[in-house]
Amino acid sequence: MAGRRALLIVVAAFLAALAGVFVGRGLIAHRPAPGAELHAMLHDRLDLDRDQKARLETLERQFGARRKAIELELRADNALLATAIEAEHGYGPKVAAAVDRSHEAMGRLQKETLSHVFAMRQLLRPDQAARFDGAVMKALTDEDR
Repeated sequence: MAGRRALLIVVAAFLAALAGVFVGRGLIAHRPAPGAELHAMLHDRLDLDRDQKARLETLERQFGARRKAIELELRADNALLATAIEAEHGYGPKVAAAVDRSHEAMGRLQKETLSHVFAMRQLLRPDQAARFDGAVMKALTDEDR
């Protein structure tokens, strides 16, 4: 009886949290992701020439494939974490290993993203690079994010 009541409380708390997320998403104005802002800056406001645009498209295709692979790995890591939590019901060795694995993949994704940003920057003229740098700094330091 106590176990059933505890399970009911956990389920109710989860559903309340989920409802809170949906309400919050509806009430709070959506802000574009920093990557979207950089993408718009590159394509719409830096007046890229034809060669820059072609090289940028190549970089974006390459990065997109690497990002997708790491994101798939992260989803698999989340499934392993869920299995570990279900098995241990606490912060045991399986949960710790799953968290470490996920953090390693997140770190690789961050490094890949930074490499991509630097590769894009290499395509730019000095005047374009200065504007791009400002957008990167703003994306990284904007307190509203």
